Amino acid sequence: MHELAITKQITEIAIRYGEQNDASKITDLYLTIGDLSSVIDDSVQFYWDIIAEDTICEGANLHFERIPAKLQCQKCGHEYTLKENEITYCPQCQSSDVRIIQGKEFQLQSINIEK
Repeated sequence: MHELAITKQITEIAIRYGEQNDASKITDLYLTIGDLSSVIDDSVQFYWDIIAEDTICEGANLHFERIPAKLQCQKCGHEYTLKENEITYCPQCQSSDVRIIQGKEFQLQSINIEK
């Protein structure tokens, strides 16, 4: 359900950006989402279609780029990409002392407008 709040914020940012740049329409928004974030693309899209209605964002396309999760072992320094359903132990030394270095992102990368 937090996708609703996130989508509202995205819409507010897009509208503000559009107004500041004299846009007649927002056409595309590019979002980067880490695999470990709890954001679900389909939910954002669902809320977007509702929230953007009757705004300069109506009809704009959302583009989702997923960023894979990367971990680093704190014992041996090995970096690796976390695969789906994989245990978070270091594949090199089996240590469980790992930290996330990528994959929790959620960013609005860019907005395309029409003037």
